[in-house]
Amino acid sequence: MSDIILYDYWRSSASYRVRIALNLKNIAYEIVPVDLLTREHLSVEHLERNPQGFIPALAIDDEMLTQSLAIIDYLDETRTKLPLLPDGTFTRQKVRAMAHVIAMDIHPVCNLSVAAYAVQKMGGDDDDRAEWMQHFILKGLQPLEQLIRDAGEGGFCFGAEPTLADICLIPQLYNAARWGADFSHLTRITAIGEKCAEIDAFQKAYPETVKAMS
Repeated sequence: MSDIILYDYWRSSASYRVRIALNLKNIAYEIVPVDLLTREHLSVEHLERNPQGFIPALAIDDEMLTQSLAIIDYLDETRTKLPLLPDGTFTRQKVRAMAHVIAMDIHPVCNLSVAAYAVQKMGGDDDDRAEWMQHFILKGLQPLEQLIRDAGEGGFCFGAEPTLADICLIPQLYNAARWGADFSHLTRITAIGEKCAEIDAFQKAYPETVKAMS
């Protein structure tokens, strides 16, 4: 059993990010599933891990960490091999800005519980929820495509190696495909998705792969 435990739901994009980061850094960890469908995240046991009742939660170094970006920052600060941010204050800000487009702009409004609540209040149905997801996912990905172009060539969101931006992007592309959001016209983002799909660390973090192993 690993000393590092990830409390995880296979389809959670926030958990997906942390799995990618752990894999890129070659950090051994154990996954303990927390089933959102059965509301296990609201159990007393899980609320002791995270009072918000969210996942992921990561048990590491005799501490319990929450919030995916904060967890990834901790991993990068304490496991400095294979850094997830580039050198230089300005360039690091560029990568963080790309990551925040997804994690702080797209993700909150496309959180499943938020979208379901909004559509219910409007008297909508499943088709309306899918339209909501498509609208806000594409609204965020379109300017991100330009940010990536402005950063130059390199194969990934910023440079020639995966960074925090790619770690956030790939789970969002999984969600885009799940909800039928067509991003094929965003050629740089599409190419990054294809490139990351060839990397072992991303493959092992893929939701269906994790589900099959649970």
